Amino acid sequence: MTNNQDSNSTQKPSIWVDADACPNPIRDVLIRASKRTSIRITFVANRALSGIPNIPTITQLQVSQGFDVADNLIVERVADGDLVITQDIPLADEVIDKGAIAFGPRGQTYDKESIKQRLNMRDFMETMRSSGIQSGGPAALNAQDVQTFANKLDRWITKNFK
Repeated sequence: MTNNQDSNSTQKPSIWVDADACPNPIRDVLIRASKRTSIRITFVANRALSGIPNIPTITQLQVSQGFDVADNLIVERVADGDLVITQDIPLADEVIDKGAIAFGPRGQTYDKESIKQRLNMRDFMETMRSSGIQSGGPAALNAQDVQTFANKLDRWITKNFK
């Protein structure tokens, strides 16, 4: 495995992607952003990902199969100020505790103020599902969601890479 982080404290933040569940349109937005701005992005998954270009600013880390293996690697390597892209609320909570920022693929921001409420709602919904109540899942990702994510990412890049 390769790690893009180094010990230079003035290093610009990186983006870490929980890539197993990252929708392809969001992955494509991230790749275009890296090509345009040279921001470092690391895609972490427990399977090989297709369509990831071989360019110096993009790394793909394949971890072994297992519960939370990719999440644990991201938590271990994320640095203060980095951005993590994930749909996984517990992962978002852990990286926020380490000083990172977390976005969902629909452009939602997970922060210290909202993450506990999201964890509680996630746990409540999990309890409901385990008791047999079907609530359906989230709506399919649409073009507006992708645009919202792209706009949020652009604002983060502008703020961190002036």
